[in-house]
Amino acid sequence: MIADYELKNIDSEDLEELLKKVEASFDIKFGAAELANISTFGQLCNHISNKIHLVDCDDCTSQQAFYKLRDSISSSFHIDKRSISIDTSLATILPRQGRRLLTKQLENHLGFRLNILRPQHWIIITFVIFFLSSLLALSFNWQIGLLGVVLSISGLRLAFKMGNELDLKTVGQVAEKMTRENYLRSRRNPKSFNKNEIENVMTDLFRSNLYIDMNDLTKDPKYV
Repeated sequence: MIADYELKNIDSEDLEELLKKVEASFDIKFGAAELANISTFGQLCNHISNKIHLVDCDDCTSQQAFYKLRDSISSSFHIDKRSISIDTSLATILPRQGRRLLTKQLENHLGFRLNILRPQHWIIITFVIFFLSSLLALSFNWQIGLLGVVLSISGLRLAFKMGNELDLKTVGQVAEKMTRENYLRSRRNPKSFNKNEIENVMTDLFRSNLYIDMNDLTKDPKYV
């Protein structure tokens, strides 16, 4: 079990970003003080389950996400869907040449963004170093430092916009990401949900965004 302080000490901005992803995945919106009385991870999961006013079904969303992704790949790229499995290489489906265009085509068919492309690591590191150097420069020459900060942030955003690298390796991994980040839109019927899956999806969101071990995260750790 995670000690209480391990979640209490998580940066508030990281928690805010995570809650935005929760809202997007489950198509809900938290009010300004709605979570004020939520003190544990389990309470948060229960609150989300009660907040989703849809039909509760016991079907598997990750399986549906894979089928939806497989059908989109088959339709978008004219590939026999019987040849697509969870272990199919993503790089084979989305070869480097034309990868951004192909990814966009797949996203258009799915109806939502996958966010599976990134710039090369050396580009990210370069802009991060430039950003940190610019922060230091603020104390010596605020104009030069401010210009550096703006340029580094703009450059990093452009790099991610134009990124062409894949972190995920298989179609199955993309389906898992879809289930985590686009839960309702990954289901066969987006007007339904499986209440029993909420805790698992939330655990995966916490693990992937806050780097918490899924085996350690239980309903007991404090959320705030």
